[in-house]
Amino acid sequence: MKDKIALVTGSSRGIGRNIALRLADIAAGVAIHYKSDRRAAEDVVRRIKEEGKQAAFFCADLTKESGASGLIKNVEGKFGKIDILVNNFGPVLVKPWEKVTAGEWEYILRSNLGSALCCVKAVLPDMRKRKWGRIINLGYSRAEHLVAFSTITPYAIAKTGLLILTRTVAASVASDGITVNMVSPGLVEEGVFPKDRNVPKGRLGKFEDISEAVLFLVSKKADFITGTNLIVAGGWKT
Repeated sequence: MKDKIALVTGSSRGIGRNIALRLADIAAGVAIHYKSDRRAAEDVVRRIKEEGKQAAFFCADLTKESGASGLIKNVEGKFGKIDILVNNFGPVLVKPWEKVTAGEWEYILRSNLGSALCCVKAVLPDMRKRKWGRIINLGYSRAEHLVAFSTITPYAIAKTGLLILTRTVAASVASDGITVNMVSPGLVEEGVFPKDRNVPKGRLGKFEDISEAVLFLVSKKADFITGTNLIVAGGWKT
């Protein structure tokens, strides 16, 4: 993986930040994406460069198709290519469904689902030319369960849609040497918690738990794994 370039969306903080730092351990360079917190993005870049790896930060509004396509173009212009795309960008809205406004509904779906679609569409042409690529979409541990989500309704719908998108794209690009998978966290430290926090494993998830799953799926060991949803939840609600 020493010659690979990775892009992690929403990587100035939280899970995205940790994924970016871990990918920097195995890749040649990492592109850091942020929407508003430039200082945090600069800090991630600084840490990666201190390890002797390539890094740069990019600002983009991924809720717009032009923002997503522009981000891919700018990263490819800087690094020459994108081998690994991790779609991590996407906030969660905790609010009773009947109080969610039309604007909030659209924003959550655009940021969690629409942004991934646009980034995938923009990055695939070059991956197909090189016959190699790894795409990881960050989901939610209950995305496969069609049950009621009264306080995170648009978020749950977006992540379920992202799983369908993941498997659809995976099947269509498998012959091009590209794998597309989803990593779905459960209850993670510093995250949003429901009333039921009974994790069978006995602890909340850590950022490192998610990052290690991503590293496995982009590795050579996972070359035959595509269209998979890897749930990293310690047995919570699975």
